[in-house]
Amino acid sequence: MTLVYLGLGSNLGDREAHLRQALDELHKPDLRLLRVSALYETEPIGLREQPWFLNQVAEFETELAPLPLLHRTSGIEIAMGRRRLQLNGPRVIDIDILLHGNTILTTPELELPHPRYRDRRFVLEPLAELNPNLPDPVTSRTIAALRDALRGQTVRRLASAVESETR
Repeated sequence: MTLVYLGLGSNLGDREAHLRQALDELHKPDLRLLRVSALYETEPIGLREQPWFLNQVAEFETELAPLPLLHRTSGIEIAMGRRRLQLNGPRVIDIDILLHGNTILTTPELELPHPRYRDRRFVLEPLAELNPNLPDPVTSRTIAALRDALRGQTVRRLASAVESETR
């Protein structure tokens, strides 16, 4: 079994319900949800004129290799109504594979670790909540150190979480 971290985000409709639905769809015998971060409300990056996001990070154990996991997450996004019409545009759901164990991978379909996660406070805050001492497979810096080195980007931790207990 491999430990994986997925980043989830939504900025359209009932954002919290979309995150909950995505977690329910992801949780299967070959992709077991262990725990999730609190919810974080975050300002958009790139295209600024859009609603703010709700983001969180989920920790899973999986038997799935990276590409089958990508196909699973992409299928869930499509089934939930995700349409890629505009770069960094609004979305019902976004599911990113942040880390897949210590895998370092570059293919036309997938890059691991996620190529921009080190620059995104909306990923590093909830990831550090779950595992602050986790080392980045490329730089060996901890998630907490990566987060602490990042400047800017408004991120507000919300009091409630989509899931408050381990399944």
